[in-house]
Amino acid sequence: MDEILKHFPYLTDIQKEQFAKLDAQYHDWNEKINVISRKDIDALYTKHVLHSLGIAKIIKFEPGTFVLDVGTGGGFPGIPLAILYPETRFFLIDIIGKKIKVVQAVAEALELKNVKAEQLRAENVKGDFDFIVSRAVTNMPDFVSWVKTKIKKNNKHELKNGILYLKGGDLTEELKDFPKASEYNLADFFEDEFFETKKVVHLPLKFTT
Repeated sequence: MDEILKHFPYLTDIQKEQFAKLDAQYHDWNEKINVISRKDIDALYTKHVLHSLGIAKIIKFEPGTFVLDVGTGGGFPGIPLAILYPETRFFLIDIIGKKIKVVQAVAEALELKNVKAEQLRAENVKGDFDFIVSRAVTNMPDFVSWVKTKIKKNNKHELKNGILYLKGGDLTEELKDFPKASEYNLADFFEDEFFETKKVVHLPLKFTT
């Protein structure tokens, strides 16, 4: 929690309480359903919560923004972002039902009214979104093929509507067909060595439907 408060010092009391509850929620659920690897659960706030909030260092979601989180797993990056942006709507999807069960339970325990979660494939999602977020569920070409028809036409942020992707390592090869992609190094914002190779990739996508 100290790390969250250090990097996001302007949280309301409700947001502080919600972030603080994540630890017990995920430890409890992890005993029943392994949604976070055993070695990572004790580093929840660095490797999952703060990592998810890396997106918030690149963009501040305006009220009324609609965000799709593809392959959310236990709720990352969607749940931490939903806490930070209570006036933004988040739709969290995953193909594994037990993970969505955890997401729904956590959202309910935290009283997050701006989160909806479903067991669903990205290709089958109806509707369109300002941004589509994810944590490295697949390579970028495949990911783009899943979501390219789900982007809203009208932009309301400086960053154009499209994908915000959390990924690590050298992405030169993976992004070679996407000249408009921008990479932001999370090490520029967070000191922990975990973030040394971690990035947020922004890929604007044109409205195509």
